[in-house]
Amino acid sequence: MDWITGMQRAIDYVEAHITDDLDYAEVARQGYSSSYHFQRVFSLLCGMTLGEYIRRRRLTLAGAELSAGEIKVIDAALKYGYDSPDSFARAFSKFHGITPSQARGGGRLKSVSRLTVKLVLEGGTEMNYRIETKPELILTGYRRRFTGVPYGPDRERQEEALFCTTRAAQWMLRGIAGEHSVDYCVVDRIADDGYDFLITVRLDAAERKYMLDPAVTGIDMAQFGFEHITIPARTYAVFVTERSKMPVGEYCDIRRRIAAEWLPGSGYTLADAPELALYHWRPAGGKSERCIEIWLPVEAR
Repeated sequence: MDWITGMQRAIDYVEAHITDDLDYAEVARQGYSSSYHFQRVFSLLCGMTLGEYIRRRRLTLAGAELSAGEIKVIDAALKYGYDSPDSFARAFSKFHGITPSQARGGGRLKSVSRLTVKLVLEGGTEMNYRIETKPELILTGYRRRFTGVPYGPDRERQEEALFCTTRAAQWMLRGIAGEHSVDYCVVDRIADDGYDFLITVRLDAAERKYMLDPAVTGIDMAQFGFEHITIPARTYAVFVTERSKMPVGEYCDIRRRIAAEWLPGSGYTLADAPELALYHWRPAGGKSERCIEIWLPVEAR
């Protein structure tokens, strides 16, 4: 039950200090967790980042105070952490759909209620996984900055758009690698403003050395935005989706279940490292045999 108590304790701390300059590390400490682990689990369970929750709660409370006539706009801006009335007004209007002045006049407001953690019995189904220590991995590919949190409809939409509009880059990578069955997708640099999503392949040392040299390739490969990224050796919890024609939806569901059902009793926490998904898109058995391997970086509690 520690994870339930810890999550509620952290949320209570946020609410008690909602007008302060909150330190995410301290919020996580209240939840008996590392900052990275807490923020990842929070976004998975709540569907928004910790920063987004804090921002929405502050704007909710500011709206209530302005509507009640208890505070001036400039004072609300300062109280809820904005540098100027203009920046506060922009954020307020984007969230509520009306200006702070209109709120003082009784305009219609939005509200995000305070989170409460409840024990809900769910699961009871098997989650097959294995713990593996992987050696250093050097991948080559390209990245995009996605908005929102890494799992859910927004992720699926942005990922689909990236895959469907960068076919030439994918074909180029697969041709160099001589590998057409696996894409290595990487989620990295998760923050309040979004996260990096990379489409990559594995190349040998000679391919990595010469692929970006126009004197060897005969073309300027820089146009594709390719880069080499090194992922240090580390321990992963590895999960695999069921084989199907399109397993992306199940992949996102498994990631939520990992946070809600597997992690609390696993003896592991999420490590501050990139997460990988191996997309087995073109197996010999055909489209119905597709699956995704989830490589989740973990460390013992």
